Amino acid sequence: MVSTRKNKSIYIDTEALSSLALVKAGLISPVDGLMDSKTSKKVNETKYYKGVPFPFSFVLAPSGKRNQEVIRSLKNGEIVDLINDKEKVGELIVGEVFEIDPLERVQNIYGTTDMGHPGVKNTITRLGSLAVSGEYHVKYAPIDESISMLREMIEKNDAKKVTGLMLAANPLNRSHERVIRDTLSRSDIVVLFLRKPFTEEGLSFNIRYDALKLYVERFLPANKVAIVPFENTYVFAGYNELILDALLVKNYGCNELVVGTNHGGLGLYYDHNEIHTIFNQCKDIGLDITTIDEYVYCEVCKTLVSYSTCPHGRHHHIHYNSNSIMKLIQSGLIPPTILVRKEISASILAALFPNRLKNIQEIYYSLMPSSGLLEDHSDEEFYIKLIELYQTTSLK
Repeated sequence: MVSTRKNKSIYIDTEALSSLALVKAGLISPVDGLMDSKTSKKVNETKYYKGVPFPFSFVLAPSGKRNQEVIRSLKNGEIVDLINDKEKVGELIVGEVFEIDPLERVQNIYGTTDMGHPGVKNTITRLGSLAVSGEYHVKYAPIDESISMLREMIEKNDAKKVTGLMLAANPLNRSHERVIRDTLSRSDIVVLFLRKPFTEEGLSFNIRYDALKLYVERFLPANKVAIVPFENTYVFAGYNELILDALLVKNYGCNELVVGTNHGGLGLYYDHNEIHTIFNQCKDIGLDITTIDEYVYCEVCKTLVSYSTCPHGRHHHIHYNSNSIMKLIQSGLIPPTILVRKEISASILAALFPNRLKNIQEIYYSLMPSSGLLEDHSDEEFYIKLIELYQTTSLK
């Protein structure tokens, strides 16, 4: 990517770089590049591109006075450098410069222009009023590595049925585990797309990734499960989320996508007295989409159940509400093992509160059963042993 001449530069953030890389890698096919003004207008109006559902145009219109001045000065055929975090990450051969309406764009993405919507507020600050189209190339290692890993795994296992699951795992709980196992029982390979948002909420991506990896490696046949960090850019936001998820999952090599009935992009609406779902728009993608019910723990059945399989009232059900479980963890409390596996809780708490307890070795040996040998114990081991004490039931 070394250029012999001094090109003009457009500065892009990592979210834009990730989106450009996803498209260039063919992961949002049939979209294969930046759209010009004519194509953008048609896609925004029809919500289709090359016969496949695509809810809004794919354009590059970075904000900032400097960027907008550079874009305004560009000529057809001119080469411009793409800069991210002070480093050149690609080049673009200018095709066309044209105006866009930022408010119309966020309306197409989120279905609203309300600045109280966090997605709208974030995206509108990243958008300029001038877009540039043209051929480009970028380098972004995280996407290249995940594509290579997954394709090698599919080929090695001669997998015929490859199922994708979109997870935030914020945090990973028993309900997630049940869904993963049920999906694995009828698939050759399950691909866990772990959402990696650019506006972090809850647990950091690294903490969630380590917890999920621990679960896969210790409790599942690892050769049948892959974890793919899913660069959850603005492209996958809004009420069109499921359509974009389906495109990505298919282009990664999956032939099925499993979603919960509470998925943000799954909705019913009435049109001429017929009930439609988002699946009407997904049918042209060529991917099987399977919905699963919410899982709860029934104190009568003594196991995880779905509403459709449990005869007992909801007052007998323990719910796996991620927000509420997160509040426990962020407060430093250990969730009951009926909600979160003890190894997962220990992994998360040890990462979230490093060096939390002074003299942890002394506390460990004064409370826990031991072999009598003096050994150092990690925070994670301490939490696991503490959870086991909570589970002791002989004294009530």
